Amino acid sequence: MNRFHEKVALITGAAQGIGRRVAERMAEQGARLILVDRSELVFELQQQLGQDSLALTADLEQYTECSRVMQAAVERFGRLDILINNVGGTIWAKPFEHYEPSQIEAEVRRSLFPTLWCCHAALPFMLEQGSGAIVNVSSIATRSVNRVPYGAAKGGVNALTACLAFETAGRGVRVNATAPGGTEAPPRVIPRNSAEQSAEEKVWYQQIVDQTLDSSLMKRYGTLDEQASAILFLASDDASYITGMVMPVGGGDQG
Repeated sequence: MNRFHEKVALITGAAQGIGRRVAERMAEQGARLILVDRSELVFELQQQLGQDSLALTADLEQYTECSRVMQAAVERFGRLDILINNVGGTIWAKPFEHYEPSQIEAEVRRSLFPTLWCCHAALPFMLEQGSGAIVNVSSIATRSVNRVPYGAAKGGVNALTACLAFETAGRGVRVNATAPGGTEAPPRVIPRNSAEQSAEEKVWYQQIVDQTLDSSLMKRYGTLDEQASAILFLASDDASYITGMVMPVGGGDQG
């Protein structure tokens, strides 16, 4: 398939997990890629793909960094057709009363602000060219246990998706989101939280796993390819009449 031939796509959180698989499959389908991550592992991905691509490290919790990578993308390729906002993820997993205020703020900064900032930074380029597709990666954890700050952040991503779609639909820019459920992935080379889990924290995390499986009609975790397929569909011209949608990808769990 060549459905992204000559399309310029910027993928955040591209070094590992879902973002990496999206990048690999977009490359197979002809896209010209900007790979962005805070980890230098993103340069290994660029070498693996072996095509016309640009790898950048950036802390996308900072607006100036989001603006910098969008500008670099347009300077390199002359346009920006697709933005995949994939940065985010639970840092801690525990009942809400056990979160420190600083941890609540850190969760929201990690899982809302990179998407918010990147949409804002990319939008002027897409509006100027009169076309573009944004896919935000949310989560079915907006209805789940032991992840209240993360769920709140992803609820913000859902609202951002709907509101921005209202504003841009008449100007050629589509905005959608996927809401992944539990997903099987290789162990993260760089974990979101490097602290060793206590016995109590292991129990709290197992509660998440149990609830995720129980809420899924299919009673299993998804694969990276199952998550990537939904993202690629919404980013492609196959979804040209779809905007403002949050698509749950959780084996029947609607989030």
